[in-house]
Amino acid sequence: MFSSQAGARPRSWEASPSENKKWVEIEADSVMSSINPNTSGILLEEFLNIVRKKKEAQVYRNEIRHIFTAFDVHYRGFLTLEDFKKAFKRVAPKLPERTVLEAFRETDQDSDGHVSFRDFEYAMNHGQTK
Repeated sequence: MFSSQAGARPRSWEASPSENKKWVEIEADSVMSSINPNTSGILLEEFLNIVRKKKEAQVYRNEIRHIFTAFDVHYRGFLTLEDFKKAFKRVAPKLPERTVLEAFRETDQDSDGHVSFRDFEYAMNHGQTK
């Protein structure tokens, strides 16, 4: 998923060809399942709406990945409480440390002391639905 060379900064996340193929198959299945079998296909407007929503979701996920990567200054693939404190100190310096600790505990879904990208993404998406 991430690769690095000696002394080089890891590149950002990119889907491998097999992951890309998997997502294309999932998208195709999704589109095909939305087709009414009593008609000859899907309306162009419906198809464009599906593609637009998928693209918006992809752009949002890339933004979340970018934020996570900015917080993960040690390129470990997870965030610690110290990473959270440093990140919040940069973006919200007057935020009480207790609030940062609560945010970390809330985001660390499995309470292992590390916030994975999956934990981070879930927290970001959960915050959008409220």
